Amino acid sequence: MLGTSVRSLRRLCSSSSVSSINLLKDYTNKVTVTARGTSICTCTTGAAKVEDVAASSSSSSSCSSEPLNSEARNENGPCPCPSVAAMHVHPLRNNNKLRRRRLGDRRNNKRSTTDKDAIELALDSVVKIFTVSSSPNYFLPWQNKSQRESMGSGFVIPGKKILTNAHVVADHTFVLVRKHGSPAKYRAQVKAVGHECDLAILSVESEEFWNGVNSLELGDIPFLQEAVAVVGYPQGGDNISVTKGVVSRVEPTQYVHGATQLMAIQIDAAINPGNSGGPAIMGNKVAGVAFQNLSGAENIGYIIPVPVIKHFIAGVEESGKYVGFCSLGLSCQPIENVQLRNHFRMHPEMTGVLVSKINPLSDAYKVLKKDDIILAFDGVPIANDGTVPFRNRERITFDHLVSMKKPNETAVVRVLRDGEEYEFNITLRPLQPLVPVHQFDKLPSYYIFAGLVFVPLTQPYLHEYGEDWYNTSPRRLCESALREPPKRAGEQLVILSQDMNVLQSYRLRRLMG
Repeated sequence: MLGTSVRSLRRLCSSSSVSSINLLKDYTNKVTVTARGTSICTCTTGAAKVEDVAASSSSSSSCSSEPLNSEARNENGPCPCPSVAAMHVHPLRNNNKLRRRRLGDRRNNKRSTTDKDAIELALDSVVKIFTVSSSPNYFLPWQNKSQRESMGSGFVIPGKKILTNAHVVADHTFVLVRKHGSPAKYRAQVKAVGHECDLAILSVESEEFWNGVNSLELGDIPFLQEAVAVVGYPQGGDNISVTKGVVSRVEPTQYVHGATQLMAIQIDAAINPGNSGGPAIMGNKVAGVAFQNLSGAENIGYIIPVPVIKHFIAGVEESGKYVGFCSLGLSCQPIENVQLRNHFRMHPEMTGVLVSKINPLSDAYKVLKKDDIILAFDGVPIANDGTVPFRNRERITFDHLVSMKKPNETAVVRVLRDGEEYEFNITLRPLQPLVPVHQFDKLPSYYIFAGLVFVPLTQPYLHEYGEDWYNTSPRRLCESALREPPKRAGEQLVILSQDMNVLQSYRLRRLMG
């Protein structure tokens, strides 16, 4: 029966001047034949497979508005299905569907062309950065470690400036940049570095470099599932690379280089060593700067979003240098426990976080107290888990609202204290920890007395104990670095780093003399 049906269908296609026919057999034992979008016949068989049957004819296919008649169109006999005419779909209706499909294809092609134009524009803006750097030896602070060479990416922004990552040029001694498609390298100067947000601005004095270079405009935070293209120079080759992905998540994330928590965008595009500093393109604008990925995981990369970039650039333009990100100077804990909420006399509709520690150098130290409940920041209510509304039912920690404030700006904080609500105006500014988190682009200070080497305690000093410094460094030093706040401005923890034994050689000379 199946063979007879197929032969009949082939004859039908031949007599109808159809160039190709698809025989689809689904699991309901029904075979549907389509030719150029027009339903021809439906036959019942006893199989459940999918085949493609091709037939060709010298005559061209034509559409008619009259119903398809199996006896008139099939010279070798009627179609085995008695309801061919009933299954006929009007050709004009099919043409309308085909027009809509082609219109959609043209729109997709237009969108694809626009994306290609945007990427072409980015290719003329992205540069490869060659850095020679040398880090200090914190155990022997008068020495530098061996020089090393590294490569990264960057892109041109308005004002004849190049934006890249801070870790691309950290501890630099020499920086070169190269345009896409050019063999020439140009000397670059580092104008501003924000290690906290992992961003840096470079400049090039050579006017020849700026010929034919396009600058990229900054966009906005993309929504989830929006497509982005990461452009840069990752490892594995010398030429420029373009990888595509979508936005997976938007939330504050730990910045590895700066050891701080700021807003970041997670994408599934490949971000590898060398991509750092390259732009993530969305449409024809920049959605962020590639800067890190998650080790041990696949398709998890991170880009620095535009609000963080604009905050960094605005601070540099206003003051001529990096000004940092503001902090309240508070340590807070969630207050989701019902018994704890009852203890602090919170009404059922109240939400907030509990203040557990206050930095003595912060402005909040003057007005807030331990065990205060922060209910809202600048009119934005804070949930019991410390989050605030973001967009599309997304939530982020309220620290993002604090970090986006400019230095010396004032914020209104509403708190609950002893069952009563209060509002305080708090001036925000960047705060330095007791133990500096990073110390790039400068030599460490030290003092030698009678062969004893004294140095200020810094986290880079603890990093000399290896990657697992948290467990291998002296526990007391580690606790001081991570937990103790400063009690007064300019305070340092000075430690005895080593004993140089400078008098040992004199003793040997005396014995041998």
